[in-house]
Amino acid sequence: MLDRFFKLTHSGTDVRTELLAGLTTFLTMVYIIFVNPSILGDAGMPKESVFVATCLVAALGTAVMGLYANYPIAMAPGMGLNAYFAYAVVLGMGVAWPAALGAVFISGCLFILVSLLGLRGMIVNGIPKSMRVAITVGLGMFLALIALKNAGIVVGSEATLVKAGNLHQPSAIMAIVGFFAIVALDRLRVKGAILIGIVLVTVLSFFFGGNTYQGIFSLPPSISPTLFKLDIPGALSVGILNVVLVFFLVELFDATGTLMGVARRAGLLVEGKMDRLNKALLADSGAIVAGSVLGTSSTTAYLESASGVQAGGRTGLTALTVAVLFLACLFIAPLAGVVPAYATAPALLFVACLMLSDLGEVEWGDSTESIPAAVTALVMPFTFSIAEGIAFGFITYAVLKLLTGRAREVAPVVWVIAALFTFKIVYVGT
Repeated sequence: MLDRFFKLTHSGTDVRTELLAGLTTFLTMVYIIFVNPSILGDAGMPKESVFVATCLVAALGTAVMGLYANYPIAMAPGMGLNAYFAYAVVLGMGVAWPAALGAVFISGCLFILVSLLGLRGMIVNGIPKSMRVAITVGLGMFLALIALKNAGIVVGSEATLVKAGNLHQPSAIMAIVGFFAIVALDRLRVKGAILIGIVLVTVLSFFFGGNTYQGIFSLPPSISPTLFKLDIPGALSVGILNVVLVFFLVELFDATGTLMGVARRAGLLVEGKMDRLNKALLADSGAIVAGSVLGTSSTTAYLESASGVQAGGRTGLTALTVAVLFLACLFIAPLAGVVPAYATAPALLFVACLMLSDLGEVEWGDSTESIPAAVTALVMPFTFSIAEGIAFGFITYAVLKLLTGRAREVAPVVWVIAALFTFKIVYVGT
């Protein structure tokens, strides 16, 4: 039955290989059940409910990806998007977290709409590669700043804005140890390197950080504090326009890039295209909507799925295995609750470093491409706002192309985005 439904033989795989591939993918991305509640908890959301929402939406989105699109790609709340949600939108802009969830819901609905209408290709192809790369790199720098702050390695300063923290503090030392452990284990191709690093620092925190043991297993906490708490009317206010736009753009680029990258590694591209890309994007966008209803930031396809592909996963059975394992995680809430912020900081920093690798793809010889990309990436961490980085980047891109007589090179979608952000800055403010 599994062979017929998932077309295992046709894909050159079998049940055992798919199950092992699913376990591999799960081990490389399960860290999100610890990191996501920690980040969204800083925004005032109840951590236990966010933990449940994270497990449920990861299981739901991944199961739909496997059963509907039949791809070995797992999904969960996205790194970078959760940080933008918590630190930029809620804490930075003062938007209540229910309204921020409403913005996630709206962006997910827009994502579904462009997928159904076939507009995804037009939008993605219209955005210049340099800007797509810049958004990823800027997200990485933004994540890095948050990671260093959570570890106490970087602190605020009135004189210099930021400075080095007290590196003699146990939290900073343990975070540094965790980071080195993650990088070394990843280099040695140890499966679950990020998870091992988080567990290592958490264990050390009991001895050197005053952490207390709360147990491992329990019945799942209540999800009612976040379930259906999204505030759509609040998200529709003019002041949150750029929030919805940023969520939508990052979700679109992140999902498309990840899906194509993992499919390419799995040999699932036909003439450079994914046969069931639209199904995969619908699964992705549906998970975003479901996540906002459950109580978590935007869900997206995970690049860590490539580890399962490397282990032989080729069909949706790999994804379904990941989904079942995420459901099982619902019963380890006490374990998730004892993970301190400085234990997840090394994972954030590691992911941030990986996101900077795309810098080489920028066309540095063309200043009308490289300068807007640099502005985008730099403004994000320095303003502590992904939205401002994207806004300044698109406006810079459009202006430089116009001033150098190359306006015809700019796709209509870029002019629209630049105009929206300009209107927002001029008439609404930053």
